[in-house]
This record gives sequence, C-alpha cells and structure tokens, in this order.
Amino acid sequence: MDEFLHEHPVTPRTDNEKQAVINRLKRVEGQVRGIQKMVEEDRYCVDILVQISAINAALKKVGFSVGERHMKHCVSHAVQSGEGNAAIDELMEVMKQFSK
Repeated sequence: MDEFLHEHPVTPRTDNEKQAVINRLKRVEGQVRGIQKMVEEDRYCVDILVQISAINAALKKVGFSVGERHMKHCVSHAVQSGEGNAAIDELMEVMKQFSK
C-alpha cells in the first residue's frame, strides 16, 4: 500500500499516550543493546534467542497498542465520516504485514 488515508492521526495523541509508547520503545532499545553485549561477550546462543523472542513480543505489544488506538480513533472517525471501507482496507493491509 503506497498511500495512506492520512499523514497524522485524526485525534492527536495525548502527551501520556506518546510517553507510554516512547517508554516501551526505550525499553526495547535497551534490550537490543543488551543482546549486542551478549554477542560481544560470546554468550550462549539459546540465551540470545530467548532475548530476541522477548524483544519481538515487546514490539508486538507496542504495535497492538498503537493499532488499538488507531481503531478507536482513526478508523472510528473514518466510519463516521463515510471513509470506513478505505480505513478498514488500509488497516487490514497493515495487519497482514504486522502478522508476518
């Protein structure tokens, strides 16, 4: 999908919403740095794989949080303003990518 319905959320994120997502992403960033250190220290492969799995789970959690907000605000607004089918199609394309 090359074009999206909007470049910005219909309802801007609150400062609390932004901070919650940023905090989660910073934790993921720290986990990635931890894995880099594990590789540098030549740690056991399984320990590294477990940490990679934890990072994947953390990123999915962030994605579901952003997706939930998108559905409650952007998709809901699109349905009310007559752009519901396009918004749902857009969301489905993203969810297909997200679930790979």
